[in-house]
Amino acid sequence: MGRKKIQISRILDQRNRQVTFTKRKFGLMKKAYELSVLCDCEIALIIFNSTNRLFQYASTDMDKVLLKYTEYSEPHESQYAERKFKDILSLRIKKAKFHFLFLSITC
Repeated sequence: MGRKKIQISRILDQRNRQVTFTKRKFGLMKKAYELSVLCDCEIALIIFNSTNRLFQYASTDMDKVLLKYTEYSEPHESQYAERKFKDILSLRIKKAKFHFLFLSITC
């Protein structure tokens, strides 16, 4: 049996927010570790909580990974992902306009 979907919004109760942060932080760090082992890649994960406390995970040396990141000159994947997201969003808008036009014609 699957878990129910939760609404993604800020958790108002401080205690629940802290519990959720702790659990999800652990899950995120576990996924980062698994990705680094399975795919033989370097990972640096930096998290600041709401009180500016630092949490970090690095599959190798954090400084080495961050230096590699700052010296990287090729376009980052995030730029590609952002472009792809914009393309998908544009297609969805066109589809919605087409659907609206179709409904206005048939009604």
